[in-house]
Parts: sequence; structure tokens; C-alpha cells
Amino acid sequence: MSALTSEELLALLAAVGHAQRLRIIGELAQGRVHVSELARRLGLSRPLLYMHLERLEKAGLVTGALELSDDGKAMKFFALAPFDVHVTVDTVLSALREDRMQPAAAERDTGKKKGTPT
Repeated sequence: MSALTSEELLALLAAVGHAQRLRIIGELAQGRVHVSELARRLGLSRPLLYMHLERLEKAGLVTGALELSDDGKAMKFFALAPFDVHVTVDTVLSALREDRMQPAAAERDTGKKKGTPT
């Protein structure tokens, strides 16, 4: 995994920092699952499950894919993405360094410097 910004680190921590999302990760660790089956296993409504899955997907912890069933219906499946989360002081400091580098990289890409009028 490449260096995270503090925003990405916070999204990752928020994604795993909820009991229902940990339960979702637990279920998906057994293999990819159709969203209706996952909702049934967890006892969650599909709208609530989708909200949690969206948070996990945004953090890069799960992936979703639409597939067509034999009768032509679109079915959404989710699978766990491989991840290894270690939060240390170095992780936080690296995220803060990455934040400081982001504006510099954007300036290099556009050829503009801070404070230069356009």
C-alpha cells in the first residue's frame, strides 16, 4: 500500500471503526457474497448495508461488481480486498508528510507556484 494522506488514513480508520462494518468484513472473509445474501446473514436492511459497504469500498477494503444472472437480472456481489492495517506513530507521521507533499505535487503538475497570479 502506498503512503496514505491523513484524509485516506482517517477514512480507513472510520471504515473499520464500526461494529457492523467489522461484521461485514467477517462475512466477506469467507468469500464473495451477493448483497441480498449478505443482508440476510447480517440481519441488516439492504439500504443500511449499502451505506456500510460504500464506506468500506471508499476505503479500499471491499470491492463490488455487478454481474448478470442467468435470467438477465443485474446482481451486485461484494468481496473483501486484501488489506493489512498497522497504525503506528510512523503511519500518522507518514500521512502528515504526504499531506504536505500533495500541494507541491499539484503545483509541479500544473506548472504554477503558490501565490503566482493566473
